[in-house]
Amino acid sequence: MSETPDTIVLVHGFWVTPRSWENWIAHYERKGYRVLAPAYPGFEVEVEALNADPDIVTAVTVPAIIEKLETEIKALPRPPIIMGHSAGGAFTQILLDHGYGAAGVAMNSAPTEGVKVVPLSQVKSTFPVLRSPANRHKSVGLSLAEWKYAFVNTFTDEAAQHLYDRYHVPANGGILWGSVLANFQPGHQDTWVNYHNDDRAPLLFISGGEDHLMPPAVQQSNAKHYKSNAVTEQVTYDGFAHLLPAQEGWEQIADFALDWALRHAR
Repeated sequence: MSETPDTIVLVHGFWVTPRSWENWIAHYERKGYRVLAPAYPGFEVEVEALNADPDIVTAVTVPAIIEKLETEIKALPRPPIIMGHSAGGAFTQILLDHGYGAAGVAMNSAPTEGVKVVPLSQVKSTFPVLRSPANRHKSVGLSLAEWKYAFVNTFTDEAAQHLYDRYHVPANGGILWGSVLANFQPGHQDTWVNYHNDDRAPLLFISGGEDHLMPPAVQQSNAKHYKSNAVTEQVTYDGFAHLLPAQEGWEQIADFALDWALRHAR
């Protein structure tokens, strides 16, 4: 029996929920794949409910997110392709480092521990959270203007508004602050991975050339940190913003990511 992956696991990032994968879920299901888009713990409710009760967002932690994802992946009959966007890209790297997945794709990925490249556009994009240490204990949403700059700077105003209404939820300030402080605290933090792990599944970084929140320089630096024999590659799609999975033309990226993962799957 063929061991070609038959399942794709899509991991969402911050300020959005699994709903942000709706186009990709339908696209891959039409190709015959089983597609899972797990929510973070407590995020199983709709976008509107999370906006009404942001305490759910404040309560989540990286270890809890990873544990939930690993539990769902362990229940599958064979290793899946894991694709993550933004913070989901960092979680994808952690999952691969822990031995999960046949191949991984990290899109507009947040960095794992040790990546210190911080472009100015990233500083501006994360400023709503990082401007105050008090936000470490809060969930912090984005205004429409902040959303447009960080997520959809190449979109029309109409599309930006529509996607803001449909996808946006607050983000956990503690996790974002933790990712910043990880490079200055002793020991392994929540987003640590073993960059020398030869047993890790192949990993592809996909970057949007116009991404303000996680610019290509972040993924390029992240990829260079890997010193193992495991396959690690990075490509950039010019003209794409941070919310790459919803931008016009996303199909070409979805097909490329799947093809790459199938060709390199272990």
